[in-house]
Amino acid sequence: MRLLIVGSLEGHIVTAGKIALDRGAKVANVDGIEEALDALRSGQGSDLLMVDVDLDIGQLCESLEAERISIPVVACGIDTSPARAVEAIKAGAKEYIPLPPDAELIAAVIAAVTEESTSLVFKDPAMNGVLRLAEQVAPSDASVLITGESGTGKEIMARYLHTKSRRSKAQFISVNCAAIPENLLESELFGHEKGAFTGAVGRRIGKFEEANGGTLLLDEISEMHPRLQAKLLRAVQEREIDRVGGSQPIKVDIRLLATSNRNLEDEVRQGNFREDLYFRLNVVNIVIPALRERPRDIEILADHFIAKYADANGVPVPPISHEARQILLKHHWRGNVRELENTMHRAVLLARDGKVTEESIMLTGEMLPPDANSTAASSNMPTASAAAPAKSHDASELVGRTVADVEKDLILDTLEHCLGNRTHAANILGISIRTLRNKLKLYGEKGLPISMPGEAERTIA
Repeated sequence: MRLLIVGSLEGHIVTAGKIALDRGAKVANVDGIEEALDALRSGQGSDLLMVDVDLDIGQLCESLEAERISIPVVACGIDTSPARAVEAIKAGAKEYIPLPPDAELIAAVIAAVTEESTSLVFKDPAMNGVLRLAEQVAPSDASVLITGESGTGKEIMARYLHTKSRRSKAQFISVNCAAIPENLLESELFGHEKGAFTGAVGRRIGKFEEANGGTLLLDEISEMHPRLQAKLLRAVQEREIDRVGGSQPIKVDIRLLATSNRNLEDEVRQGNFREDLYFRLNVVNIVIPALRERPRDIEILADHFIAKYADANGVPVPPISHEARQILLKHHWRGNVRELENTMHRAVLLARDGKVTEESIMLTGEMLPPDANSTAASSNMPTASAAAPAKSHDASELVGRTVADVEKDLILDTLEHCLGNRTHAANILGISIRTLRNKLKLYGEKGLPISMPGEAERTIA
């Protein structure tokens, strides 16, 4: 875990840095906001920013968002008043740590950032062959294509491959190709020179250079536009990139991993994905089964997530009733492990009398009636029950409304439920992130309010 400390932390920087080092983090320090941004632009990657609360955290968070640098920010200060903490969080910080720093609190924050990045929890024999293949190919530098439905744990598998490789001491860098607009993805991958385009306020090192010596994961690569695939092919073949606006090619030494929830062979046949790039990436293919294809994993994962979120919310681990377990085992799990995790998180919050009951599970809104499971599985249409917490509609309420109007309400309700998280909303709705983005752009142009990522969390704070 890489930690960048910004500012003096009111004289406690040495103590905080030593605590983080003792917990296994790699620690660097800069004096101010601009120095932090320069370090991140230059490829000095970080997994967490610990920032002096006296600095302009709002400016830092706005700059990070504008330059699409996605790193959690934690504010630190001696003033432990609730108002000061709320002010920092409203400015964009994810957490507030009072000073002088407490070792256990810093350890908890670091653990929250790195938690489960490489842990594989499974019991079903269907996963044994998958893990054997992963362990066999991990030490090599071969490109690996990891496929499976949304929510099966493809990125966790990628991180597992990295930790078992010869590059495990170097960087693991991940790029979500579906979450970044096409016109920005090229700069995100390859970097840009100052003035290369409007908003390029300084040279920015791309993910290929940031991952130099380590592993680069191209997450959901099937969402990448064919135009950009051509430039990516050269980088994959030659291990050489060109920054946007640059004049000199740059050599990179990386191990490349990619994930997709689509059938790339079908995408190739339909002309959406380059065949030569597909063969370059698909040296080894690791296919992760859907959760419904490994039913023995459902209970062990449910118990794992119950314990995780009970600890996160400071409550005793609630037992799961027999009836609740039966609901979990019968559900189709269209959203796979991610859907199960979200369901168990809500079940912890909705537990009654210290126990996860049938009512706790049903109240999450994720669950479908048992007789609707097969229908949902065979349909490509988003369902209200999949977009928890769905509003209860009588059929008569829909009469007279257009399909587009009903679709709009479903999309916006789901996005609000996901606290503005586009990726999670798209997974629940069963549509691509690109389709969701296009819909939201259309609604925004009509003046409709669109939930932004983390908006609900900041409002609550």
